[in-house]
Parts: sequence; C-alpha cells; structure tokens
Amino acid sequence: MTGRGRHRFGSLPPGDRGDRGSGTVLTLAVLGATVGVVLTLIPVTGAFVASQRAANAADAAALAAADVASGAVPGVACQLATVAASLNGAVLDGCELNGAVALVSVSTSWWVFSLSASARAGPPGTP
Repeated sequence: MTGRGRHRFGSLPPGDRGDRGSGTVLTLAVLGATVGVVLTLIPVTGAFVASQRAANAADAAALAAADVASGAVPGVACQLATVAASLNGAVLDGCELNGAVALVSVSTSWWVFSLSASARAGPPGTP
C-alpha cells in the first residue's frame, strides 16, 4: 500500500531533495573561511606596521643627524641619531656622514623577525 502521500521507510517523499541541514554546513564553511582570512591578515598587517615603524625611525634618525651635520642643531650627529631611533622604538645600526648628508640604518624586532630600514637626509639639492 504505497498510495499518494505514503512512502517507504528510508525513501524520500516526492519533492524532497534531502537537503535538510545544508544551511548549517554552508554557514560553518563561510565562518571557517572568514576566520582563516582574518587569522592570515593579522600577522601580515602586523608585519607591515612594524616595517613602517622601522622606516619612520630611520627617517627621524637621519633627519636628526643631518640637522647636527648642517649646524642647525648643536651636538654629535650620530649620538642624536641614536636617541631619535631609540625614541621611535628602533636601534641604530649604522650612521655615516658625508658633509651635511647623513645615511643611517636602524633595526627593530617584531615577533621573532628582525626588520631593518635605512634613510638618507641632507640639505636640498644634494645628491
């Protein structure tokens, strides 16, 4: 007796495709993908920010050294560059003066990585 509206045990009724619960699976898949993207972007963004901080510290140190080298600020150029780098969270690795032009390199750490940057500063028009 398999009349209209009746079906055997284990078989699907007419029109039913058996996709109950597929919304839950789809939601979990989208949620998992979103979490994966976020977990990937967090360290990448952090590395970018740390890299920019190192570049800013190098710029500040080079400008400080160039100011001393040009006579605009009293002091010792590389000592002032060390202070400027330190105030920006970096360590001065190198400081070289060529007249009024300063070339500095700094480093900073982020997690287990060491990031470095260099900058050059001097009067306008100097090569």
